[in-house]
Amino acid sequence: MRISGKAVAKGDLPQKTCPVCGRPFVWRKKWEACWDDVVYCSERCRRKGRGAKGAAARPTT
Repeated sequence: MRISGKAVAKGDLPQKTCPVCGRPFVWRKKWEACWDDVVYCSERCRRKGRGAKGAAARPTT
């Protein structure tokens, strides 16, 4: 993330909180184009977060 050609310090990067694990995570270069769509801090939390909705609806046998 650059502002007027200068690199931004790591401490100044945007930050979000993961809804699954509650940990804060910061902007990454690979999320540059889709930062607004990023919700989870990791693939593991993404799978857990989506699975929790479906798991409650499934009956246990």
